[in-house]
Amino acid sequence: MPRFKHLRPPAARYHSMLRMLLLLVFSLQTMAFGVPVAAANASTQQLVLAGGCFWGMEGVFESLRGVEKVVSGFAGGAQRTAQYELVSTGATGHAEAVQISYDPSRISLQELLQVYFLVAHDPTQLNRQGPDTGSQYRSAIFYANDGQRRAAVAFISALERTHAFRDRIVTQLVPLRGFYPAEAYHQHYMQQHPYDPYIVFNDRPKLGELRRRFPQLVKTSK
Repeated sequence: MPRFKHLRPPAARYHSMLRMLLLLVFSLQTMAFGVPVAAANASTQQLVLAGGCFWGMEGVFESLRGVEKVVSGFAGGAQRTAQYELVSTGATGHAEAVQISYDPSRISLQELLQVYFLVAHDPTQLNRQGPDTGSQYRSAIFYANDGQRRAAVAFISALERTHAFRDRIVTQLVPLRGFYPAEAYHQHYMQQHPYDPYIVFNDRPKLGELRRRFPQLVKTSK
């Protein structure tokens, strides 16, 4: 059975004008750091992100154009303890995370980071996210290479430089040692259970925010 979730609406976001300024600053900083904005004609790439319950994270990133697959799972701990019931104790070192497979010719790493920081979760919450508490719900980027690390550093620097959040950003930058898919009933949970009260109160509003703030990134209906 899926876990019980407390119900609480997601926290309000900051002002649109500040966000637009942030994105402009980040674009300039990206050029300064030499991090490519897009990698045309490159093969599929992967990015592992943690930001609270993977149900909502998966639902948000599955909605993006250029994203080919999203898998809910665990990162930051050992393979032998990468099981939901064990991870839920907060003692295994894992974080609930998503593995995003994307086409960099259609969506860039920087655009994925925009959605991660500005829509998918609150990067100022330490060892929790919304109604869920514990280190397994921490904010973390598990980078697979130095390019991902530098892009994340640049984005966080831009967020802090523009004071985008009132509180300190606590997102961890951690080398990816392994990603372990979660049990089958966790996969595509938002799609399969759109009326689950937890999804309705905590995750579906993120999809509305995504469409409002980044409509150009959302997949079009077939």
